[in-house]
Amino acid sequence: MIGMFMYIFELKKEVLLGLSLSVLYITYYLVEAVKKPLLVCREGPFRQFLENSVPLLQEHYWPTPWCVEARLQTVVGSVLRSHLLPQVHYRREVLKLSDGGQVALDWVDCPEEDGSPRPVLLVLPGLTGGSQADYARCLVAAAAALQAHVVVFLNRGIGGIPLTTPRLYCALSHADLAEVVAAVRARRRGPLLAAGVSLGGLILGQYLAAAGDAAGVSAALIVSSPLDVERSAECLERPLLNAALSYVMARNLRNTVRAHAALRAAGADWAGVAACRSVRQFDRAFTTKHFGFHSVDEYYRQATLRDKLERVRVPLLCLCAADDPMQPIHVIPMREACSSAHVALAVTARGGHIGFLEGWWPAGAPSAQYIARLARQYFRGLLARPDLLHARR
Repeated sequence: MIGMFMYIFELKKEVLLGLSLSVLYITYYLVEAVKKPLLVCREGPFRQFLENSVPLLQEHYWPTPWCVEARLQTVVGSVLRSHLLPQVHYRREVLKLSDGGQVALDWVDCPEEDGSPRPVLLVLPGLTGGSQADYARCLVAAAAALQAHVVVFLNRGIGGIPLTTPRLYCALSHADLAEVVAAVRARRRGPLLAAGVSLGGLILGQYLAAAGDAAGVSAALIVSSPLDVERSAECLERPLLNAALSYVMARNLRNTVRAHAALRAAGADWAGVAACRSVRQFDRAFTTKHFGFHSVDEYYRQATLRDKLERVRVPLLCLCAADDPMQPIHVIPMREACSSAHVALAVTARGGHIGFLEGWWPAGAPSAQYIARLARQYFRGLLARPDLLHARR
C-alpha cells in the first residue's frame, strides 16, 4: 500500500514538473517568439503602402513552436521543404554574356490569354542554390498566384552550365545581372519584379544601388541577405553552430569550384581551396584572388551594401530575421535603411536564415510558406499601385 502511495506521489511530481515546464515554454514562446515584424522605413508613400497593403507586416509571425531556434529554423526549413515541396518544371535558356561567358535562365511561362503582358518575377538564388532550391519553389508559387512569368537566374557555373570563360561569380557580380535584366526585358513586355535570396539578394541590391535611376527593375524583394557583409562574416565564424553552417557553405563552394576544370587551367589554387573549412577561408583562398581583391577584408568591405542603400531608387523590401545566424538584429543596418525613401526592412523576431517556418507542420504547400505569402502580397499590392513602381530613366 505504501509502495502504491509513493508511486502515485512520484507520478504527480513528474506531471507537475511537466506542466510547469510547459507553462514556462508557452510563456516564453508567446512573449519572445510571437511578434509583429519590425518595420523599418522612412515616413512617406512607400511606408504607407507597406502598412496598408501588405497584411503580413501587420500580423504576428507565429514560428513553428517546436522549431524556434535560429539554426533549427535554418536547417529544418531547408531539409523539409527541399524533400517535401513538389519539383518545378522549367524551360531552360542559355544566355551568352558580352565577355563570352554564359548563364542559365530557367523559365516558367504564364499563359497570356487576353493578350495583355504579364509581369515577370526574376529570382536570384543563394550562394550555390539552383532552380529547385526550396525557396525558389516558394517564389514560383507566389508568381503563379500573381499570374506572372518566372525566370530563375543561375550564376556562372551553376545548374550544370559549363564555364566558357575561367570566371565564376561573387557578391559583386552585378554586371552579369545587368545583362540578364536587359535580356529579360527584351523578351517580356510586362513589369519586371525581382526577388533575391541570401547572396542572390546581395547581388540584386548591388545592382539596384549601382544602377540607381537606370535600374531596369520595377520592384524588388530581398530575403535573408547580409546587408553588412563585414559584420555578418564575423557572426558566421562564431563557434560552434554558426561555424558548422559556415563549414557546410564552404563545402558547397569547394564542390562548385571542383566541378570546373577551366578554373584549374586558369591557375586556381586547387590545394588551397580543398583545405578551406569556412566561408572566410574560401574567400581568402579563392574569391579574393579570382576577382583581384587585395584581401578578404577588402572584398567584404566592397560587398557590404549598408552604405549603398541610399542610392536605391526601386521599391525594395528586405525580409530579415532578428535571429539570423549570419545577420542578427544588432548587425542589421536599420539607420542606413532609412536613408532611402525606397527601402524598407521587415524584421521578424524568429526565422533563422531563409527559414521563416510557421505552424505545427511547416512543410505545407509552397504557396502557404511565409516567404511566398509575403512576396505575393507585396508584389500584388505594388502592381495595383503603378505610381509606386520604378520607371527606368
